[in-house]
Amino acid sequence: MPFQIIRNDITRVTADAIVNTANPKPVIGSGTDRAIYKAAGEELLLKERQKIGNIAPGQAAYTSAFHLNAKYIIHTVGPAWISGNQMEKGILHSCYEKSLHLAEKLGCQSIAFPLIATGIYGFPKDEALQIALAEINKFLLSYEMKVILVVFDRKSFELSGRLVGEIRGYIDEHSLDEIRDEEYGSYNVIARRERAMRSDGLHLSMYPYSAEDAEANRSDLTPFCPDLSSMSLDEMLENEEDTFQQRLFKLIDESGMDDVTVYKKANIDRKVFSRIRCKEDYKPKKKTAVAFAIALQLDLPTMLDLLSRAGIAFSPSNKFDLIITYFIKNKIYDIYEINAALFKYGQPILGE
Repeated sequence: MPFQIIRNDITRVTADAIVNTANPKPVIGSGTDRAIYKAAGEELLLKERQKIGNIAPGQAAYTSAFHLNAKYIIHTVGPAWISGNQMEKGILHSCYEKSLHLAEKLGCQSIAFPLIATGIYGFPKDEALQIALAEINKFLLSYEMKVILVVFDRKSFELSGRLVGEIRGYIDEHSLDEIRDEEYGSYNVIARRERAMRSDGLHLSMYPYSAEDAEANRSDLTPFCPDLSSMSLDEMLENEEDTFQQRLFKLIDESGMDDVTVYKKANIDRKVFSRIRCKEDYKPKKKTAVAFAIALQLDLPTMLDLLSRAGIAFSPSNKFDLIITYFIKNKIYDIYEINAALFKYGQPILGE
């Protein structure tokens, strides 16, 4: 998975490069900076850091990683938050951009970041997260590297208040039946009527669904409930529909995107994507299948159809499913923003 969000102490993470939120002067600071010095070996790291000298805000330099599980420490100086009008955002963008490109220049295959400047520098955590995700997204669209965003605890990881409120409200207010009703129109008419009748001690057979109703709604039902009643087993097997892999690549062709764009937008590793293309009976994990749906910007019915070909269903009692449905219904297809929300709510993030 090219991009990951994990909860950990960054000094315990294994990566080719560990990013340090450094003091601009060659001294041991506080917070993450102090923890990295302690884990790497204070005297060794400080001696090499002193050779670099001062580092300007937004810039990045590197040293050996010494006792860390890494090859390099990339030192970048974040902005101290004043008012938001003192170039703080531009400096923070530069921290991520310069660190990522320095890692690429050093030949790193993986890099681990803390949320830069959100400690004593006071950068608002929700805005810092959006900047981190934007720069990581931009970089991974052009380069192959594993990028890990390391969060010490979920309290230090904040989405925008608006997004949190909307997701919570959506989870509280919606069930999958309501979502299906909204998306498919009358697709779920029979189920709704049956539930209502049962609550009154009745049964659907007492009030049959008319042929006119069925004909009017046939276009909604056909993709999901084909009429197999008049078919023999041989005929049903002859009419077997596409596998997940076959349907996926038809959707990719229809999207007009090339393979590289799709797997990058889906947060899928290139080698994994190659295996999928070569394996007609490939069975994806749920988070992988949904990642492709997000990359292709599928609507809800098309996504559910694609997932059903791998035997994957959505449930009204599953928080992961409701979060994904919230984003699709609101036409938000930024996989980095979606993954941040999934992580915040303790759910697996999308990709493979």
